[in-house]
Parts: sequence; structure tokens; C-alpha cells
Amino acid sequence: MRKAVFEYIKKKYKVSPEYPWAKYDNNAVFRHGDNKKWFALVMDVQRNKLGLRGEEYVDVVNLKVDDMLFRDMLIRQEGILPAWHMNKQHWITVLLDGTLPEEKVFGLIDMSFMATASVKKKQQVRGPKEWIVPANPKYYDIVQAFEEADEIDWKQGAGIRTGDTVFMYVGAPVSAILYKCRVTETDIPCDYQDENLTIKALMKIRLQKRYDPERFTFEVLKEEYGIHAVRGPRGITNSLSEALKL
Repeated sequence: MRKAVFEYIKKKYKVSPEYPWAKYDNNAVFRHGDNKKWFALVMDVQRNKLGLRGEEYVDVVNLKVDDMLFRDMLIRQEGILPAWHMNKQHWITVLLDGTLPEEKVFGLIDMSFMATASVKKKQQVRGPKEWIVPANPKYYDIVQAFEEADEIDWKQGAGIRTGDTVFMYVGAPVSAILYKCRVTETDIPCDYQDENLTIKALMKIRLQKRYDPERFTFEVLKEEYGIHAVRGPRGITNSLSEALKL
């Protein structure tokens, strides 16, 4: 699987391995060309040093995880461990012995690449993104709107693109995420302003899923996922993303 990892990174990211340690000449680093940050470190490590049985060497790759809650979820899976010789809060060690399927390993490499990329590169290569978008019932009855239609117009938030996913958080008295929607169109011209709201562009959002009002309440978002305010469109953590998919 070491060879498969090298080939995957070479093909997708056009990055070749570097071998910075003469003493450990089998340890390879992959880094970004612009900010020089590592996004993968491939090593061979004795199993007992990883807390596993046996003294034979096993190939592993260290990868970065920005979301600590998601990191905690990952290391509960077989084949994923707290990072060997790196910050255990933000990095994981993944066994390259077949415990995890290649597709899963490649997905974690992609995650690490984005976690360590420069802002400019993230903007260039980012795929569809997930957002929480607030809806204030005082100004617009989104519940009624989705009773009447599966697709509605909404104020477009900065950075939101066609193909992104928005989770609509309905404010008090509901105070919970109620809807998952796909952004089907953006940059629709609009010129609206009143004392409470200014809209310069609209997007179309199509309903994909409804959530129980008791499932993702503000208290749950705060206590379990570290989200303390939903005042405008914001990205979501990996841990919340996984929960919303269940």
C-alpha cells in the first residue's frame, strides 16, 4: 500500500517524496510547493511502538486532522492511531497494512492536504463545501416556504458556490438545524434593502432532507460540536458533518 499511496499523491497532487533524514532513509515527506507544509509523512515503525502486538515493522502514514472531535472519532477505527512522533491533537497515524481499504486511506490524504494547504490553494482546489446558514423566523417563514416548494431563493452568503450544501438553522423559538439543502444556482442579481436586511445576490437552494427539531438544537451544537453562535453563513466541523449524514 506504500507504493499505492506514493502513486496516488504523485498523480493527484503532482508531489514527489522527499527523504530528509539520512538515518531514516525509508521515511518520506510530502509537502506543499507553496507554503512547504507537510501533508503526509510515510514511515516504517515497529508495531510495539504503536501500541500493537509484535516487533515487526509496519508502513504507516501520518496525516493532519483540523477538527479534534473528528480526530477522536477516527482513532476509534481499526487501523487509525494517535500520531506517532507528532502532535497527537492534530495528527493521526494510519496503518498501510491493508487494515483500511485504499479508498479510505486516499480520502484521509485528501483531508490532510486541505488541512495544511495555503488559503489561496484551498480556494483553487476546494470541492463542494458544507455551511450552516441562519434563518430568522421574524423576517421569513422558511418552514412554510418549504411546505409549499422544494426549491426557494435565499440570500447568498460570501464564499458559497453552486454545488455546496447548506444546513438551514432556524432561529428562536426553534433554535435548531431543520433542513439540508443543495445550492443549485448562485449570483442571481438582487437589489433589496430595508432596515433589517440588505441583499445584493440570491442563490437557489433545493431541499434534500428534514431534521427532527430536537436533534440538532443550539444546545447540542454548542455542547457537542463547539458552535457557540450562528449569526451568518459559516463552515461546519467534520464531526458535525458526519453526524448530519446519519
